[in-house]
Amino acid sequence: MNQVMADATLMETLTSRLDQLRPSERKVAELVLHDPTAVMRSSMAALARTAGVSEPTVMRFCTGLGFDGFQSFKYALAEVLAIGIPVTHSAIQPDDPVAAVATKIFDHTLSSLDRTRRSLDTGAVEEAVDLLLGASAVLFVGLGASGIIAQDALQQAVLFGVPCAAPVDLHQQFMAASMCQPGNVLVAISNTGRTTSVLDVAQEGKRRGATVIGVTGGPGPLFDIADVAIVLRTFEDTDIYTPTVSRLAGLVLFDVMATAVAVRRGPEHLARLGEMKEALSKFRGSSEPGRPPETPATP
Repeated sequence: MNQVMADATLMETLTSRLDQLRPSERKVAELVLHDPTAVMRSSMAALARTAGVSEPTVMRFCTGLGFDGFQSFKYALAEVLAIGIPVTHSAIQPDDPVAAVATKIFDHTLSSLDRTRRSLDTGAVEEAVDLLLGASAVLFVGLGASGIIAQDALQQAVLFGVPCAAPVDLHQQFMAASMCQPGNVLVAISNTGRTTSVLDVAQEGKRRGATVIGVTGGPGPLFDIADVAIVLRTFEDTDIYTPTVSRLAGLVLFDVMATAVAVRRGPEHLARLGEMKEALSKFRGSSEPGRPPETPATP
């Protein structure tokens, strides 16, 4: 794959450059995005006719993306289709049937998670895992969808193996950050990396001696504040009907980190987790639907 495609798939590149193309070339791009399979099977002349443009326009479109010609463009398109994961999001329409909504959202989510996986800096994740392993306590902070990620991370406190907190209230977050001390780790989550209150909490925790792990969607103030920054690149869409896929990427990231920390804590910690899981399974069984409650023993 050529240099243009080194850091992004073909469809990602087309989507990001769509508004920058000439009107005639945009017609070709929109046709590719709408029906890439048909384009891959077309000749250059057939594609030009379908798009309503000239063959030189098709060639200019291909070379503008960094390809040698139409055939090399089709080869790259075939590679994208071979992966089997759509990489664009069809806008959800108010009159879409449920089946179409389901397909569009699943395709968009799978594409977004695949992008996150491909672009993830595992070196930064490794650094974060090391910090969490050495932490005496962990504080997770975030607002909105990022706050949901923080709450999910708190659910995995037993895997991290140290006291964890994730206050929902913003004032409580700031108070907890103010009580941080050296040896604590503060995990600040903000997809934009610019949420003022999250930045204030992170800075307060750092001022008190905590090490800050930032989880964000790209470069920004949080990236600069963090001692270790993890970037989650997703296809975040501003369409009013589109779910927040950055939330899902964050949930997966904390699954990865919690699992890595638990495994590295060694056999004794894993054995205790196993006992906890077994006890939890029995506890859940005590309240199975249709099962009569046990009669308390008579004193």
